[in-house]
Amino acid sequence: MKTIAALQAVVTATPFDGEPSDAELDAIDMEMPLIVAEVDLLDAEIMTLDRPATELDERRIRRARNRVLAERRDLTNRVVAMLTGGVA
Repeated sequence: MKTIAALQAVVTATPFDGEPSDAELDAIDMEMPLIVAEVDLLDAEIMTLDRPATELDERRIRRARNRVLAERRDLTNRVVAMLTGGVA
């Protein structure tokens, strides 16, 4: 019986070192305000899991949702401006 072995060279030019690239880090930095807003929304929702939501909780959740929507809008606008070179 023959053993199966790789006959071709490694496909990738450089081995994966497990670290994010500079482009990936830049993308994370660009998305960080949205990530923080989503975490704040999640925190506000978690606070109401084990008890009825008070009026203050409802306001906190509503504000957090509005902040997430605003950050999504701002991120989309930044990406579009970056892709079009600032000419929209």
